[in-house]
Amino acid sequence: MDHIASAMGISKKTIYNFFENKTDLVKSVSNYMFTSITNGITEIKKTSEDPISELYDINLFLIKYLKKESTSPLYQLEKYYPLIHKNINSKQFDFITKSTKESLENGIKLGLFRHDIKIDFISRLYFKGMIGIRDLDTFPSEMYDPVKLKIDFIEYHLRAIVTEKGLKKLNQFINK
Repeated sequence: MDHIASAMGISKKTIYNFFENKTDLVKSVSNYMFTSITNGITEIKKTSEDPISELYDINLFLIKYLKKESTSPLYQLEKYYPLIHKNINSKQFDFITKSTKESLENGIKLGLFRHDIKIDFISRLYFKGMIGIRDLDTFPSEMYDPVKLKIDFIEYHLRAIVTEKGLKKLNQFINK
């Protein structure tokens, strides 16, 4: 709280006029970040030309928004504020799986994704993968660049579900 007050040029007492305690501040900031990120993703989904472009556009947005965090804020939340982490994780699960299902259905309609994929299973697997690659014990940032890891995971995910038409589109992105 001292660091926050100093950076803002205010007293800790002023911060406590707005937040009951440090946990309340962390909860408010976490919910604000979640809302900002999900709103940004929702806008990208409205303007992307197809689900493959959409995944890459979302990834670029997240990289810029999180400014190449070397240590995941979610990892820190889990360690120091497990109840807030659990709440955010639940909200992420709902948002990501719903969003992924919509993208998968759209990709099938456009002929980019195989028609025989199990949409619910793939959306849950995608969520677990995106959360899993942030695990610093499994993917230490000294060994794995977080940005490259996300890009590699998206490619891995897409290669498992694309049609020949989708593979051509995917290869265009990879070659850029």
